[in-house]
Amino acid sequence: RPACLSWYLYLSLTLRNTWLNFILDRYFHYMLFYSMFLPMSNVWSVDSMLLEKSGNDKAKAVTNEIVTIATIAMKAQVLWIYLDAGLGKYNDPLKGWTWDADPLPALDTYARHTVAARYLYALLTPVGLRLMTPTVVWAEILSVPTALLGSYLGKRNIVLSAIGLICSLHIGIAFSVRNSVLLSSVACAAWCVFLPPTSDDLVCQQQIKVRSQKAKKKGLAIPSLLIIPMVLGSIWFETMSEECNQSMKHVYSTLLHNRWNVFIGAEEYVTWEIAPGRLADGSVVDVWGQKDTIDWAMPGTGAPSTSSSRPGRWRSFPYLAELDGEEGEALWGYLCKQWDDENGVVNGQNAGRKLLRYNFFMLQADVMPNMGFSATRKRLIHSRDCTKIIEKKEGPKSESSTSEL
Repeated sequence: RPACLSWYLYLSLTLRNTWLNFILDRYFHYMLFYSMFLPMSNVWSVDSMLLEKSGNDKAKAVTNEIVTIATIAMKAQVLWIYLDAGLGKYNDPLKGWTWDADPLPALDTYARHTVAARYLYALLTPVGLRLMTPTVVWAEILSVPTALLGSYLGKRNIVLSAIGLICSLHIGIAFSVRNSVLLSSVACAAWCVFLPPTSDDLVCQQQIKVRSQKAKKKGLAIPSLLIIPMVLGSIWFETMSEECNQSMKHVYSTLLHNRWNVFIGAEEYVTWEIAPGRLADGSVVDVWGQKDTIDWAMPGTGAPSTSSSRPGRWRSFPYLAELDGEEGEALWGYLCKQWDDENGVVNGQNAGRKLLRYNFFMLQADVMPNMGFSATRKRLIHSRDCTKIIEKKEGPKSESSTSEL
């Protein structure tokens, strides 16, 4: 099935470098895993649309079975995601998600990363953001229980209201926080498992004969053998495993990691990176920003940004700064290789654009009231001599190549 292939391909991609995994990968991992056991092809596929239009009796069978071990596990997973996220905010020791957060409530610190966020900040004012901050916590904690209650009572409007509430929250995150559109989209997609049946579906259910007991048992065997160990393994990993078992070097750490306590407190400062580098022709460029000019100012298109000037998985790069040995060589040496490759430094061609060395800095600025930020401070993370890569192949380095920037 395509779902099995999708899960396998995505898992193999993330296992190539487990150090770069973050919350988006966990979302994809669990959603794709449980999707393997859901009859999504019977509902969201071209075949199902054609069957429905043709009036084929097979089209009615899509609603024959609503509750399975996969749907239960999927809903339980979504419940855990929002409980973990909401309770993490509720138990924040600095009280960043409360009415009386000091000095700033969490929404005040997060709603300043994009142009849309700045308009929202101006519209709601700091007072409005302070009043809205606690509502995020309770929306995360109560959204799934509300949807489950609506499903149990058969109240379609209650379920749709819960889905609409939480999806509006994720849409707001997508507009307010840079590089969060894909994460917000996946989070909203996970709620499709809660969508209630339509009135036409309910009529079809009354017309369909119940499957035989033997067919039901056969259909439960394989999902149970795979889903139950996954659930129990996640519980063991998060509650009983020792610290050494939680290293990202283990494959099962990626498979079983199931924590979602992100955005726990108010953002105390914003961070960004810059890497001034010296080229062979003597010019200084920004290796990290991939620009010919050095700009120490806070990055962002029309708004401050806590993210790196590089999107996607590059955002995890600075957090790997403590790697050493072969891992550290591969990490920091890649920036040298990437610059040379993208600037056509091959076989002596375009030699003036060759990168000799660079310094990697992390910059920070404290978040202040009224969209303000403190003076920027910088910290040297790593100094890299790119000629070390050539030394192994072409012999000793020249004296000029070891001078400081």
